[in-house]
This record gives sequence, structure tokens and C-alpha cells, in this order.
Amino acid sequence: MLLQRSAFIVQSLVFPQPAENAAQYSGVQSPSAKGILKGLLRRIATPRGFEPEKQHVIVRTMMESAAVSLNDPQQSKSWWRATDVPPTIGVYPGRFSPTVTLLSALFLMVALASDVWLSASASKLERIESPEQALSLMVSRTMDVQEGLKRAPQWEQQLLAWTSGGNEAEREHEIEWYQELAEISEDPLVPLQLAILQAEAGHVSQALLSAHEWARAEDPLPQFADLVIAAYGEGPVHDADRYVLWQAEVAEALPTGWFYDRLAERLARRANDTALLAGIQEQAAVRVDRQFIRSHRLTFVELGAMAVGTVVCVLLWFRRNEPSSFVRLHEPGVPPPWPGSIGAAVLLRGGAIGAMLTALFLLYAPPDNVPLRALAIPLTNVPLLLLAYRHLFRPSGMTFDDGFGLEIGWARAGRLVIAVLAVVAAGLWGGWVMDRLSEPFHLTSHWAEWFDADLVWATPSLTAMSLVEYVIFAPLFEELAFRGLLFAILRRKFRFLPAALISAGIFGVAHGYGMVGLLSVCWSGVLWAWCYEKTGSLLPGILAHAINNLFVCLAVMALLR
Repeated sequence: MLLQRSAFIVQSLVFPQPAENAAQYSGVQSPSAKGILKGLLRRIATPRGFEPEKQHVIVRTMMESAAVSLNDPQQSKSWWRATDVPPTIGVYPGRFSPTVTLLSALFLMVALASDVWLSASASKLERIESPEQALSLMVSRTMDVQEGLKRAPQWEQQLLAWTSGGNEAEREHEIEWYQELAEISEDPLVPLQLAILQAEAGHVSQALLSAHEWARAEDPLPQFADLVIAAYGEGPVHDADRYVLWQAEVAEALPTGWFYDRLAERLARRANDTALLAGIQEQAAVRVDRQFIRSHRLTFVELGAMAVGTVVCVLLWFRRNEPSSFVRLHEPGVPPPWPGSIGAAVLLRGGAIGAMLTALFLLYAPPDNVPLRALAIPLTNVPLLLLAYRHLFRPSGMTFDDGFGLEIGWARAGRLVIAVLAVVAAGLWGGWVMDRLSEPFHLTSHWAEWFDADLVWATPSLTAMSLVEYVIFAPLFEELAFRGLLFAILRRKFRFLPAALISAGIFGVAHGYGMVGLLSVCWSGVLWAWCYEKTGSLLPGILAHAINNLFVCLAVMALLR
């Protein structure tokens, strides 16, 4: 939803417009001297603002190329500055006010800086309406999945352990999240669940120390202290009847789930009540198996997409020296035939208007109003798209289908599938590598960054609206803005890698995630920019973006809903 805030750094760029490579734009031919003369006469005779649409007139003067000596040595290619920029195509009347453009850039800078500051300074728990209930649900379901994995066949255990990483590191992160929550929460269940989590992770002494401190606190913490000491203490069992009463207290205090199972099992073992222990384990096994199957069905779908896409990536690597027509879907692609200065002004002005509208929606629109939420993302992006059509597409004689490569035809559907599979697989591999590299540094995404109450607790209508936002609106409008406009205009100044990194960096910062989430989003942004560069169409990136968001939404719903 923050995609309108992305374009502020391109305001000061100077976009070179050499006259090479004009042939890549279909339907555009080199003008003759007679044609240039007619164009100049038509330009002089036509009042400003009434130029005919869709006329392909090369704005560059031919005198510059005529003045260049034929004996000049060919310039060496730079890894940073673009050397393959096509000439500007079309008539672009008038200039934007530098003052308005500068004010738009300043507004976007302030808006983005404020968003980054709030994300870095404010507690992430403030994003969740009921963090105690949310964290308890997340940890309990995650532990159920891990318990279910222990009951799976050996090959399945090894495969899923390879995909998800180590459980010990994940449990340490969960303890840290509970400690963070315990500092601000007054719910007495939070320290009890934290103590159970610590004891089950092997930190029994720490859990018992906390329990002894509760003896001087207000109710019900002294009662919880007795439960923890009875379950994890090492003293002898003197009164078996007392353990029966503690079982009843546990059932009353904790909801059904992993925390209840662990504490009740420990009490049953301490009392040597084998019948009760077997009953608790039997009931837990039914729930654990059901949760495990729900959560890992999607994992196997992702693994299948990852395997097929990897094969496609290998084939593309072996054919990397062949003409790009193997995956080319549309011409002209990038760089676009628009002046870079006008493109930067369009991005800054449209982004500033969109940011204002986004702020109004966040401040005044009720979050549970489904019709308003359905209009929010499209309406906040309309100003940018209208400005782009008026000042970029129409003067160059293009529609959105032409400029963004959205219409490719059924004959190229196979190429589209190949491109989408390759990008989806590369994204999954990138996420796997980041998870493996982040473990030694004890880094992870904060649970509040991916927890979404609408996907977990909301009514069916709000949940459906959230899926539409994440799977349809976000991929479509974010790709149009960040890749179709921002990356494309940066390509008039830079080569692919700098342009992709700059646009992906803005894309990642606008999401407001932590370090791991930022790197993940930036990696996806670079992949989708590469897909646009190679195919000439935004469609593969939009579909890959939608599949990525769909996987995330389904994973949250399968685990927590």
C-alpha cells in the first residue's frame, strides 16, 4: 500500500537520450529530410496543446548526430551508466513547474522518512490488536507442526527439516518474542507460557527462578508458580491427590493447545499417572496430525514449483547465449521511449498525490468497511497512472498494453509460463538461502511483520478482501509503479543492475520491514525487474508477485486460521 512513496530519489537524475537502437520500437522509422521539414512546419503551425496524438516524431535534432565525427572512437561500455538508451519518441509539449516537482519530492521524502522512523522506533507489537492472543496462537500452532513432524516418515522429516531449518533457533526466537511481550503486557498467562517455553527448550532453571519470583506477586501468579514448580521441579512427590487438583487448574488456566499439553503431561509424569498421560497424548496427537497436514500441504506445493522452476532456470542458463527471443514476450520493453526528466516529474507528482490519498484512507476510512477497502488501493494509484498516460504514454503513441507489455497473445503463453516458473523458483531459492545465512547471525523476521489479523480472525468478507488486496491489487499496482515506471525510467540513466537495485531498494524500504524482510523484498524486486528487462512485459512479474503473495497468505491461514 506504500508503493506511491517510491520515486523521490530520481528527481535529480539527468537522463541521456542517444539516438541509437531506435529500430527496436516497432512502427518507428528514421525520418527523411522532407519528413523533418514537414514536422517542423506542422509544429510551428499547430497551437500549443493541440498537437495530434500518436504521431511518432523524433524530438532529437538531427544536427547533433551530424556534428559527430565519423572517426571518433566508439565509447567503452560502462557498468553503471546506460549506453543502449533509445531515442525519445513522440511530442512532449510544455514543461512541468520545477517548484511543484521539488515540493512533491520533499513531501515524498518526508513521508518515506516518517514511515521508516515509525517502523524503526515504534514497537512492532503495537501493530497487533491482541498481541497476547496472537503470539500464543502462533507459537502453539508452530510447536504443533514441529510435534507432527516427529511423527512423520523419516524421508519427510529430512525433507521438511531441510526446507524450514533448525527448530532450536526458531524456539530461541519465540522465547525472545515472549520476553518482549512480557515487558509490556499485564496478562498473567504471558509469563506462564514463557516459563513453559523456556523449560521445554532446556532452560528449566530460568523457568523455576521466574516461578519463585511470582510467589510474591498478585494472583493468579502464585498459583501459576505452584504449577511450574510442580511440573518442572526435582523434589519428590508427596501428595498424588494434589497433582489431580493441579491438573484441573491447568485445564482452567490454559486453552487447549501446545502449552496445555506440555504442562499437563509434565504433571501426569510427575504423578506417575500413566492413564492420564496416555489420554493427554492421544488427544494431542489428533490435533497435531491435523495441523501438520494442513501446514505442510502448501510446503509440498512450493517444493514442486521450486523443482520445476529450477529445471527451467537451468535450461535458460544453457541457452543464455542464444537470442533473447526464447523468453521475449513484447517489444519495445525497457528502456522506454520517454524523456527521463518528464518521467521523473510524473513519478514524483503522482507519488505525492497517492501518498496523500493513502494517508487520508488510513486516518478516516474504517478498517472493517469492505467497499472502502476495495477502492483504497486502486484510487490511490489512479493519479500516478493518469499522469503517466497523459504525459508519457499518449505523447509516444502508446497505450498501457503497449508500454507495459500487458498484451502478449496466446501464441506466447508458453514463454510466459517459462518466465513465471523461473522467477518463482529463483524467489524461493533466494528465501531459502537467506534463512540459512541468517541463522548464524541470529536474525529472523519479527512475527508481527507477517501476522495479519484479517487472515486469521476476521469475518469471511474481510478475509476475502485482504486476499484481493494482497494477491490482485498489490501485485498489479506495485509492478506498474515500481517496475513499469520507476525501474523503466531509471534504465534511461543506468544499466540494468544499478537501476534494479535502486528501484528494489525503494520498494523494500516502503514496506517497513526489518533487515531480513527488507532483503527478501529487495531480492524479489530485483528478480521482477530482471523479468521485465528480459521479456519486455510486466505480466510475468505481476503473476510471479501474485503467486509469491498467495503462498504467504495461504501459509498464514493454514497455520493460524
